[in-house]
Amino acid sequence: MNVSHGSVHPVEDVPTTDAAAGGPNPPRVRMKDLPGMPGTPAGLALRLSQFLFSAAALAVMASTSDFPSVTAFCYLVAATGLHTLWSFSLAVADVYALLVGRSLQSHKVVCLFTLGDGVTSTLTFAAACASAGITVLIDNDLDSCAHNHCAQFETATAMAFITWFTALPSFLLNFWSLASR
Repeated sequence: MNVSHGSVHPVEDVPTTDAAAGGPNPPRVRMKDLPGMPGTPAGLALRLSQFLFSAAALAVMASTSDFPSVTAFCYLVAATGLHTLWSFSLAVADVYALLVGRSLQSHKVVCLFTLGDGVTSTLTFAAACASAGITVLIDNDLDSCAHNHCAQFETATAMAFITWFTALPSFLLNFWSLASR
């Protein structure tokens, strides 16, 4: 009968921690922050791009004299205004975190960022879709672009879609971080 004999391999002595002696818990190993997460330079770049594109959509649409006559365009102004405020406030938080060296990965902060990103990106996407529908109606179906500000409507709608495209990675990264806890 052949019985296998266990081989002895040298094992390094694992340093003891205070937790083994009944002390406080050892520090948990944190996964490295991914680029685009809150408090990272890429996260700040995403927030600044969201702010710039939503502010551009807001400014272009609000500069037209006849946007209040269409509900979808009013909705676009409201949604991009909210998105501008949200992304600016989170950009300020990212700048603070980068300057002080703090992590913005606590459960409550990530939950707040995820909820805010989800709401603002959904509102911006819905407003951009509604504005695109009205713009197509005015341009293609009614052929009345000569009497309206179609170029400004299309520009503001495009800026709102770009805002949504830059907000989506922020939401997905925050949601993934929240779900992986």
